[in-house]
Amino acid sequence: MSTILVRAAAASLVLLGTVAAVGPAVPEPASSSPVRSSIHVRPVPGDVVHRFDPPAAAWTAGHRGVDLAADLGDPVGSPGPGLVTFAGQVGGKQVVVVKHPDGLRSTLEPVDASVAPGGTVVAGQVVGTLTAAPATADNPGHCAPDHCLHWGVRRGEAYLDPLTLLGAAPPIVLLPLR
Repeated sequence: MSTILVRAAAASLVLLGTVAAVGPAVPEPASSSPVRSSIHVRPVPGDVVHRFDPPAAAWTAGHRGVDLAADLGDPVGSPGPGLVTFAGQVGGKQVVVVKHPDGLRSTLEPVDASVAPGGTVVAGQVVGTLTAAPATADNPGHCAPDHCLHWGVRRGEAYLDPLTLLGAAPPIVLLPLR
């Protein structure tokens, strides 16, 4: 019987030593969002003008990001640390793309870049200034008559609600199939 107790005590010490070497358990974050991180910040302080409204299918219309109120010339910060992978024009809009270490990619537009592709940035670091979005007869401006920053986030090919990075997205409501 004493041999069993000695072996059990030795096993307990080994387990305790292993736990102590790894460190204390890290508690789960309070949010249930799978992408929330304390390293992400709002790129501009303005209110949400348009919320994330993903399309029903990848090829249909929708709003694949959020629009945040801002004024022309306002500084735009990187939503998180990362590598600037693009800074230039796409479809007539000035765009900055930052790839974050967690695999997410943030797209900010319309932004006149002050950073170059290949540069690294930290959360909140200014990557450019808000510029005017090109206006067309069909689209007088994304947030006309005011201005806004469009912030999109992707993981692979999937668009995510950028506000989930801040823990500020509205709750997801599941509806029954009809």
